[in-house]
Amino acid sequence: MAKSKFKMPTAYTILFLLIILVAVATWFIPAGKYEYLNDVPQAGTYHAVESNPQGIGDVLLASFNGFYDAVDVCVFILTVGGFLGVVMKTGAVDAGVSNVIRRLNGKEKWLIPILMLLFGLGGTTYGMWEETMAFYPLLIPVFLAAGYDAVVGISVILLGAGTGVICSTVNPFATGIAAGFAGVSLGEGIVLRILQWIVFEAVAIWFVMAYAAKVKRDPSRSVVGVGAGKLHVSATETAPLNARRKAILTVFAITFLVMIYGVIPFDEMGLPLPALGWWFPELSALFLVGSIVVGAVDRMEESEIAETFVGGCADLLGVAFIIGISRGITVLMNAGAITDTVLHWGENALSGAGSIAFTLLVYLIYLPLSVLIPSSSGLATLSVPILAPLGGFAGVGGDLVVTAFQSASGLVNIITPTAGVV
Repeated sequence: MAKSKFKMPTAYTILFLLIILVAVATWFIPAGKYEYLNDVPQAGTYHAVESNPQGIGDVLLASFNGFYDAVDVCVFILTVGGFLGVVMKTGAVDAGVSNVIRRLNGKEKWLIPILMLLFGLGGTTYGMWEETMAFYPLLIPVFLAAGYDAVVGISVILLGAGTGVICSTVNPFATGIAAGFAGVSLGEGIVLRILQWIVFEAVAIWFVMAYAAKVKRDPSRSVVGVGAGKLHVSATETAPLNARRKAILTVFAITFLVMIYGVIPFDEMGLPLPALGWWFPELSALFLVGSIVVGAVDRMEESEIAETFVGGCADLLGVAFIIGISRGITVLMNAGAITDTVLHWGENALSGAGSIAFTLLVYLIYLPLSVLIPSSSGLATLSVPILAPLGGFAGVGGDLVVTAFQSASGLVNIITPTAGVV
């Protein structure tokens, strides 16, 4: 039997095809507008306007206009990439994980909860996902040598970081972008997401530890076979966690803590703490300063800091492209005056729907969408500008739409074959 030659197209191709479909739709969908108050469409104010169908030129310009419209988000993503590039260049993260492994030599079962918590913190704060690839060859031999199987090593990383991404508290690549397009603060809904992460991470740790204990007692119950002793433990071969790397990890943690503090609306929450009201420009500046401080602590030359930062930005250039192309779809819909018509259809369909029903519906919608568009940044940019206003009609805040989005997207990206890490 001949093998199927079908190959899932890239996110870029899918999004560009959507741009073409949207342009075609502007020729058939009636144009209309809502009356807006503080950028929020007001129910019952929809009215027809003159149509403005989009042509080939508009299709070609859509992505570029999308970049203009989402330039603050794109610059922020590139800046975070530069910061992570500088931090990873120092070897501090690898040294920190290796130090934990060495300290627990002979007590490998405690590596499971400790490492899963570390990866979970990375996933929930800065979307640590592709960055975990470097840890598989490091940790799988450790767990094999301890008498477990490869699935334990994989699960510690995949489920540890993946659960953190599912419950992204302040993940700038998912929750941050979605919150921006939903018109809400990143701090709104953070309590729910923190509770969600605590519960989900605890369940994931219990699951992995239970499976590991079962394999330890009876190797024949491994789903892949135990390879203890076949590979050597490589943790001792990595760079040591010296005072300089400890200082870098401290700066790394402080940077994200400052980011969290900067976006939480303490005044709206009734807490007696000064609210900074930071958003993408301020956060971009924060990560730029963090990059310079980390490079200085590592005693990098000025040129090395700049080159490493730019290299880190380049690693996330694809994400920025996806955001620009995705935003181009919204720009095209707005130019064709069909965005509010789609919202109007949604308003009619949701009339009488409760907040719980709407939230569940949004979650279910995002499950298949996340398979088609595994990029959380692109999916947020494409969909949240539509679904967040619909939530307003159903009495659901933008923060719940954001939480439903990042939960569904994070869950699917643990299992979908279109996710690069999997």
